[in-house]
Order: sequence, then structure tokens, then C-alpha cells
Amino acid sequence: MVGRAEAEDLLQEIFLAAHRKMGLYKGESSLGTWLFRLATNQCLDYLRSKRARLALLTDPIDQEPRSPGMKSGGVLGVVDRMDLERALTALPPGCRAVFVLHDIEGREHREIAEALGVSDGTSKSQLHKARLRLRALLTAPHAASGRQT
Repeated sequence: MVGRAEAEDLLQEIFLAAHRKMGLYKGESSLGTWLFRLATNQCLDYLRSKRARLALLTDPIDQEPRSPGMKSGGVLGVVDRMDLERALTALPPGCRAVFVLHDIEGREHREIAEALGVSDGTSKSQLHKARLRLRALLTAPHAASGRQT
């Protein structure tokens, strides 16, 4: 959901939050589920912050990768999880955040726009660009084998 540098900072904050909130864990779900939700909420809080919004809005998107016959819409068929995670890290933070919030978490564009402090149109545009880049990254010859050549 965030870039590598932000992820390292957020990881420390997540561990601190987990330590502070461990007494609130009721055991109604698995500990892993509880920690995942806590981490997701920390990331979303960061993305809602002013600092993150400024960083997201200034990310350059030089070119949109295109391949012949590519249509917009659903992202991918069946993709190896490792390839998808690797491709997600290659996206600019703005595109990555919108993709995760929309296509993975199932949020609506108006919710995403409100959370990130951008317009609905920006959310839709970032999602479109994220899908194009992911499609290009995941259909590259090295994506199928999981190894770069």
C-alpha cells in the first residue's frame, strides 16, 4: 500500500500499536487476522495523512505502458501471488494505494477519494494506470517464471 521507505517506518508503528493494543485483542478472530487488520488500518491512517497525500500527488507517471489489444477493465486472470506482490511494489505509491483500496479491499472510488484527499476522477485515473502497469509487468516474459532474465 505504501513505498519501501514508508513501509519500514509504518512497520515500527504497527509493532508499537500491536504492543499497546494487545490487551484489546478478544480472541474472536485469529491473531494473524487481528494483526493484519491493525496493520491495514495503520497504513490507511498514513495514507489519509497530509504528508502521504502530498507524496501521492507528486508521483510522476512518465508513460503508461501499453500493449496491443489491451482493454481496460478487470486486471488479470490467474496470477502467481509472488508475481503480483512484486509487481505491486513497482507501482508508484498513488497507483498502488488506489489499486489496493479498490481492487483488493473493494472500496468505492468516492471512499478512496475521500480517504486520500483526491477527486473521484483522480482515483479512477490512478486505478486505470495501475491496472495498465500491472498488466504490462505481469505479462512480461520474466513474470511467468518468477525470475528476471
